[in-house]
Amino acid sequence: MAQKSHEKGSTGGTPVVTEPERIRNVVLVGHSGAGKTTLVEALLAATGTIDRAGTVVEGTTVGDHDPAAVRQQRSVSLSCAPLLHNGIKVNLLDTPGYADFVGELRAGLRAADAALFVVSAAGGMDAATVALWEECAAVDMPRAVAVSRLDQPRADVDETVALCQRLFGDNVMPLYLPMLGDDGVSTEGLLGLITRRVFDYSAGLPADVRDPDPEHQRAIDESRDELIEGIIAESEDETLMDRYLDGEEISDEVLIDDLEKAVARGHFYPVVPVCAHTGVGLDVLLEVLTSAFPSPLEHELPAVTGVDGSPRPPLTCDPAGPLVAEVVKTTVDRHVGRVSLVRVFSGTLRPDQTVHVSGHGLTDRGHPDHDADERVGHIYTPLGATLREVSACVAGDICAITKSGSAETGDTISTREDPLLIAPWEMPEPLLPVAIVARSRADEDALARNLARLVAGDPTLRLERNPETHQLVLWCMGEAHADVVLDRLRAGGVELDTEPVKVSLRETLTVPAKGHGRHVKQSGGHGQYAVCDIEVEPLPRGSGFEFVDRVVGGAVPHNYIPSVEKGVRAQLERGLVAGHPVVDLRVTLVDGKSHSVDSSDAAFQTAGALALRDAAERGQPALLEPIDEVTIRVPDGSVGTVLGDLSGRRGRVLGTEPDPDAEGRTLVRAEVPATELLRYAVELRSMTAGTGTFRRHFVRHDPMPAHLADQARKEQLP
Repeated sequence: MAQKSHEKGSTGGTPVVTEPERIRNVVLVGHSGAGKTTLVEALLAATGTIDRAGTVVEGTTVGDHDPAAVRQQRSVSLSCAPLLHNGIKVNLLDTPGYADFVGELRAGLRAADAALFVVSAAGGMDAATVALWEECAAVDMPRAVAVSRLDQPRADVDETVALCQRLFGDNVMPLYLPMLGDDGVSTEGLLGLITRRVFDYSAGLPADVRDPDPEHQRAIDESRDELIEGIIAESEDETLMDRYLDGEEISDEVLIDDLEKAVARGHFYPVVPVCAHTGVGLDVLLEVLTSAFPSPLEHELPAVTGVDGSPRPPLTCDPAGPLVAEVVKTTVDRHVGRVSLVRVFSGTLRPDQTVHVSGHGLTDRGHPDHDADERVGHIYTPLGATLREVSACVAGDICAITKSGSAETGDTISTREDPLLIAPWEMPEPLLPVAIVARSRADEDALARNLARLVAGDPTLRLERNPETHQLVLWCMGEAHADVVLDRLRAGGVELDTEPVKVSLRETLTVPAKGHGRHVKQSGGHGQYAVCDIEVEPLPRGSGFEFVDRVVGGAVPHNYIPSVEKGVRAQLERGLVAGHPVVDLRVTLVDGKSHSVDSSDAAFQTAGALALRDAAERGQPALLEPIDEVTIRVPDGSVGTVLGDLSGRRGRVLGTEPDPDAEGRTLVRAEVPATELLRYAVELRSMTAGTGTFRRHFVRHDPMPAHLADQARKEQLP
């Protein structure tokens, strides 16, 4: 770590390594505005990977080069930026901090072996970051904390570190203290607690390292003991604590070695103050990333099976092993086409290699299961939007491939001879529907092409063509996600509009009724003659449709009875009042008339439909709306607000219980009309400061209140 070496030891250009032990895959996480992307830029510049003066072109950065990111002034997608420090390649995976883009965050977590939490010294922390820390803790992912934005007027490192310790729990400890400048506000250096040295950045990078003066020495002594005890408590040497308590001076080398091992195991979480603009702490942060974070050899790999689900032995991070890689992100570049960001878990991916691409398990998101053999063309190491060609990508590394015809986000790349499938990572369900309409026939063709590309790259986007409302609906994570999707469609040359989302309603009759259908026409030659009488009665919810034949005496010939049923069923699909399908009804054919010459199948179909429409005039038709059962996960302090809101949505609360998976959170179960949930993804987030989540599933249809039914008839009548 920084106490071991303070040489720059970095090279620019294209970082290339061939040994997994010299690779670190680090995902940067934190709330929007914490400074993740700015920190990545500074680390790239500090290692000579990029020329810092040339990183911003027309508002873009290495990480935020997407036009949607430029317009929204925040990261909207995962980006990868590799650098080389002291012979170690670090793949920095910059993730969006806004909740709408959690799919990109989860992709970054999948590709990484450790997480760097970036917390602003001036902006505090949101609850979503705390929840993500707990999620990483559940899988023992190694973590560290970078306290950023030290140059902000309201920056308070001590308070931010205390906040991290309070919210993240034990073993979150600073390795350095901020050294304030003469103005008493700006941070000009750091005080190393282990080595008891001063790192002065007033002249820029690299830091000027010197012995502390008496004032700085007192500050170090006040905080050092707690850090040393925390490191020793996690040491694998069980005698170390006794030796320390007996007054033995533990060497810096032993402490650093134990610290690095504890961090790599995910048992100790160092805090480093950094400032992207002044360079404070960048070099010591690089030492943490390269020396303390684990290599891919030390991180557990995802499980694999055969494409048929057959069990396979666990993967090992071996460049000479069988090829197994995963597509963690898919984008479409206007110049090079489809670009797939790939994490190689086993084996070595080489140019011109024929591989097998498998995608299974996301059919409900518009990703049909698929298997294909493809030839890999060139292999690149990505630096934001820039692709730099390399000769191979070994196990543990991250690369990009282009022009794959079938690879989608989440797909597995393996050998053609022994195709495998990696267990998919958990993806959140998109719950905000947006209905879109192309402005012209030409736009419809372009829309179909662009949607296929977007869905292939974004598992959090679900495409649905509603067969009843005939709307094309995009299910998104939130408004910001929807804005990005619509912008990308328009950037692809599609002229489109949005419209209110229509909910699929149902109709039924609420009282028994009789209906008479008479279809008689004579126009020369064979005419049309069919008469039928029916009785209609409502059935319990969920019963569907029943057709009963109670004709006596052959009033309706036996061969025409199915025709009557066919006509009734067709009218049920067309609806009776507002054009919605009719459900929960029993129709009984009781009588009718026929003609030996003019009766026909078509005539009795028409008569059956007419009879049902006649019965509807007396059967008191009603609209039914879908009812969803929702399971809402919220902090305990938000339960009252959520319950009150559910009442305003005509919801019926089924119960509340402590969340078994997270302390301090509550599960609320309720039944809510689907019409009241169209924007619930946005509104729940607002009520709970971004921490509330929910799932939903359909349970039944219930009658809609009369005033809402009247409004729905006006709005949704074709």
